Amino acid sequence: MIRITRTWRIGVAVTAASLSLAACGSSDNSGGGSSSGGGDCKEQNLAFLGALTGDAGALGVNMANGIQLAVDEYNKDAKCKVGFKKFDSQGSPDKAPALATQIVGDKTIVGLIGPGFSGESLATGKTFFESGLPSISPSATNVTITQQGWTTWHRVIGNDEAQGKADAKYLTETVGAKKVYVVDDAQDYSKGLATVVKDSLGAAAVGSDEIQVKQTDMSATVTKITAAGADAVFYGGYYTEAGLLVKQLRQAGWKGTFMSGDGAEDPSFVKVAGAAGDGAILSAPAAPAPADFAGKVKEDTGNEAGLYTTQSYDAANIFLDALKAGKTEPKDINDFINSYSGDGVSGPISFDDKGDIKTSTIYAYMVKNGALDTENPTPIK
Repeated sequence: MIRITRTWRIGVAVTAASLSLAACGSSDNSGGGSSSGGGDCKEQNLAFLGALTGDAGALGVNMANGIQLAVDEYNKDAKCKVGFKKFDSQGSPDKAPALATQIVGDKTIVGLIGPGFSGESLATGKTFFESGLPSISPSATNVTITQQGWTTWHRVIGNDEAQGKADAKYLTETVGAKKVYVVDDAQDYSKGLATVVKDSLGAAAVGSDEIQVKQTDMSATVTKITAAGADAVFYGGYYTEAGLLVKQLRQAGWKGTFMSGDGAEDPSFVKVAGAAGDGAILSAPAAPAPADFAGKVKEDTGNEAGLYTTQSYDAANIFLDALKAGKTEPKDINDFINSYSGDGVSGPISFDDKGDIKTSTIYAYMVKNGALDTENPTPIK
């Protein structure tokens, strides 16, 4: 689970719409689901599956904004319009399977951008594969997803192996950490990333611990970290628990370096951590979005671009390019994706035989003076 010269505020209208989605429990069709170019057009839609509400809803809204922009740009000149259907899973592997069943049962949906998170990707991948529906995730990074043999599943972002190795290298070589304590929240994404970091650290990893999502008292973990004499902590998980952990570490007098991955790389981390967040390093396999792109997102959706907005925009445009090329059947669209090569807003895109993006750069973002510095990240791989 980025930003530009951007502040990641979620507009009131989008938030309200997202809450409405959660209330009805399934989907929202925005951008016009029906083709309106005449009798030769049939209804065709792109779908998004991911969190639009809940603890990680900000990340999913970022994704939906990118898809919406791509669809709106396409429809300006298209004879046959494309619609956009959103399915709010709240990022839950438990809720996503029922929504996946809805998606594959809707024959107007020609492609899926998502799922947004790794856990829901692992919980739904077989359903999408067996239905033949092609998908491109802008953000699910667990290494094992592309090891399942799901030939319709792709991602336009570097996986946890790439990010985890880069993060470990940054901590030991750039920060100079000698004793790193690794913590995760037991979710598929979190544990996958944390495990790669720990394994890549080698002897520099002095311990590990696990917390739970929505846990607020981190004192037991804080005690273990301080007792180990750790001069750095890596946290695999999302921004809420990451913010609470670093806050409680600072309250205990810990002076080391705190680092987390893309699940925490959001301004909400700073809101939770407060002043304790200063000096934190948050990595992501995504560069800041160009200023002109950010302006388009703001104008089209009323919201700021954020983490995964560029990847979602690029993923949607691959599907739209397939439609432009006359590919309308799932197999033909999937074949188009497999052979795709191009330069997106997020960078060069092409896929290996497992569906992983071939080229990825990891960036380190710093928290300074009570804000996430999104303009000057450091490339670390």
